[in-house]
Amino acid sequence: MRRYGWLILTLVLFTVAHLRDGVDRWVLRTQMPALVPDTAVEVRDRNGDLLRAYTVADGRWRLSIAPDAVDSRFIDMLIAYEDKRFYRHSGVDPIAITRAIAQAVRHGEVVSGGSTLTMQVARLLEESGTGAWRGKLRQIRVALALERMLSKQQILQLYLTLAPYGGNIEGVRAASLSYFGKEPKRLTAAQAALLVALPQAPEARRPDRAFKVAQAARQRVLDRLHLAGVVADEEAQSAHLEAVPRQRKPFPRIAPHLADRATRDAPDSPVHHLSVDRSLQMQAESLAANAVRIAPDRLSVAMIVADHHTGEVMVHVGSSGYSDRAGRQGFIDMTRAIRSPGSTLKPLVYALAFDQGLAHPATLINDRPVAFGTYAPQNFDGTFRGELTVTEALQLSLNIPVVLLTDEIGPARLTAALRAAGMSPRVPGGKSGLAVALGGVGVTLEDLVTLYAGLAQNGEKQALSWRIGPKKNSGNAFVSRASAWQVGHILAGLAPPNGASKSRLAYKTGTSYGHRDAWAIGFDGRYAAGVWMGRADGTAVPGVFGGDLAAPLLFQLMDLVSSEVTPLAPPPPETLLLENALLPEPLQRFRGRNAVFKTPADAPKLAFPPDGARLVRVGDGVTVKLRDGAPPFTWLVNGTPVLTRSFQRETELPIADIGFVNVSVIDAQGRSAQTSIRLD
Repeated sequence: MRRYGWLILTLVLFTVAHLRDGVDRWVLRTQMPALVPDTAVEVRDRNGDLLRAYTVADGRWRLSIAPDAVDSRFIDMLIAYEDKRFYRHSGVDPIAITRAIAQAVRHGEVVSGGSTLTMQVARLLEESGTGAWRGKLRQIRVALALERMLSKQQILQLYLTLAPYGGNIEGVRAASLSYFGKEPKRLTAAQAALLVALPQAPEARRPDRAFKVAQAARQRVLDRLHLAGVVADEEAQSAHLEAVPRQRKPFPRIAPHLADRATRDAPDSPVHHLSVDRSLQMQAESLAANAVRIAPDRLSVAMIVADHHTGEVMVHVGSSGYSDRAGRQGFIDMTRAIRSPGSTLKPLVYALAFDQGLAHPATLINDRPVAFGTYAPQNFDGTFRGELTVTEALQLSLNIPVVLLTDEIGPARLTAALRAAGMSPRVPGGKSGLAVALGGVGVTLEDLVTLYAGLAQNGEKQALSWRIGPKKNSGNAFVSRASAWQVGHILAGLAPPNGASKSRLAYKTGTSYGHRDAWAIGFDGRYAAGVWMGRADGTAVPGVFGGDLAAPLLFQLMDLVSSEVTPLAPPPPETLLLENALLPEPLQRFRGRNAVFKTPADAPKLAFPPDGARLVRVGDGVTVKLRDGAPPFTWLVNGTPVLTRSFQRETELPIADIGFVNVSVIDAQGRSAQTSIRLD
């Protein structure tokens, strides 16, 4: 008898081993679903905080999450409620399945499912149903295989990523952001209980559609976990009183233009780390939106703040709002739009003039009518101020002095300096002219902030970088450090806009031709910033001026970045700090390098008739117009005086001859001008 007993035991053990081996082979042959689900591309700030996320291909919000990035209280509550033996079973919990079968037999319906978290992950990976026995068997098979391939933490991570929370929300992180507006790192007991309850019936319990159902489900989770000792008495009581969210919150869309740019530049990267600061960025976006709330129709704003020591962009606002609301075309990134810079390039012209020995801040320069062929620049207000210092000329943003200097420097050299500073100027027709100094060139807000960051960095190129990582090439000087300091010192002497903080900020405003663009660019000892205001479509905004609109916004922007403006650096030791009378004689007054060999700039010039003109005589004379020169004037026709001691700059000369005629004029200092015309 004993012999038969051993035989039976041997047969049983053999059968069990055979069945075990069969199950092993069955599990090993399992065709597995993809174990790496698609998750949202994320854009994060310099501190790792979420700026923006993009839905996966099917429009679902599914964000990657690691278990250690979720509140441990939620993990404890999830396992206690859904799968108490999660860390002990091998994918299938025989006790839970036996209990589920017994309850189904006793009650005539399914009371509990018996599914482990691993089985739920298997179902979520394949997006299969829960009720059919064939489907349940498939879940068991995949669950057993998962447990052999992955660790418990990896399986838990898949659940935290894929669990459904209603609508297009998947995963605990997307759910926490959508329902609570925060990452799931710190959750209240009530919030954690709601996130435990929702995946069981995500559509039926959606709090934004079935508030009372969601509230009741949360209550059941809290009650059961309270009885199990997972939730303490005080937590359970306070959790009951906490409100259930009644609607979903929008996902973060901070620095949207820069986020779009990052994803376009590196489309295969799952996470993009930007240099912007989330808190500062949100404040700046609010500032931009408020700035246009009562502004003229379709007006928009763009802003950049960068640390000019590192080149890192701290704030990047592409428009006043990321939409086409009010026709503002907010989806266009105006920090990269090519626009006319108005007067904002003038500081570079003066810095180049200082470097080339053409001028000094105390040099006197004449603001008077001038013409360069057919080009006759005018000041913004149409008036002339006569002789004044270069410092005053820059602070008043006069056009004629800066064009006089540009003529000496050379427009091509000015354009080359823009490129050396890290800008990408677009010159109309590809040939630089004197108008470049007054904004006759296309640049971007990024270009201008790059230029001013370089001026703040002793005249050395400082490329902007908006992505965390290796920095772009910087450090090549485009002007000397003494000239850069002198320009900054002059700009720091400008009075702040009315109502602005009394910060010592070196800044320059600009308004493009036709009032299309208003600019304010500046820097302190640490940050360089720029503001653009205008219409995205390039149409004029009547009455818009950089000093009135953009400058106050620049000061508000800098106040956001720092409560105290960092002082500008002291002058380099080689800086020439002298009054006009103590300057070397060539620097006391601007005359230009070739002044000795050229006709004096204020010598008389015949404005009309132009040389070579063919005129039809009307009446007994010909009208002539004179510019510059010192009265009284003597007029000659073919060498014969016809009018003397004239103080008029526009007069009619008696000319009886027909054919070619030579007209000349001599001023009180003996300087002359002439023109040859043909009379019919």
